Amino acid sequence: MRARTLLEEDIEKAKKNLVIVEGKNDEKALREIGFQEIFIINETGRSLNEGIEIIEQISHKRKVCILTDFDKRGKMLFLKIKSGLAERGIKMDNTLRGALLKCGISHIEGIEKCVK
Repeated sequence: MRARTLLEEDIEKAKKNLVIVEGKNDEKALREIGFQEIFIINETGRSLNEGIEIIEQISHKRKVCILTDFDKRGKMLFLKIKSGLAERGIKMDNTLRGALLKCGISHIEGIEKCVK
């Protein structure tokens, strides 16, 4: 029960950040639990570097939370985004990412199951 409370606290804190996700299903799942500031990094026709540049422009000095999946592809994408944001001096808060991993979430679109 206490772990769930901590997860809920981490979710509420993360809602203040700009959240980066891989795709539309991830965005939908986060919107359903109250997230509003979500950026989909894998938009067709846009390179990763272009996505990072857009994040830099829209973050408005807020922290950024990277919520890519925990599969091999998602982990690689997380590292690339994290590196690109760090190079631009963008502050990150990936506390929620760690909390989701501890809860056994492997894909962000499954977050609803953990909080309901």
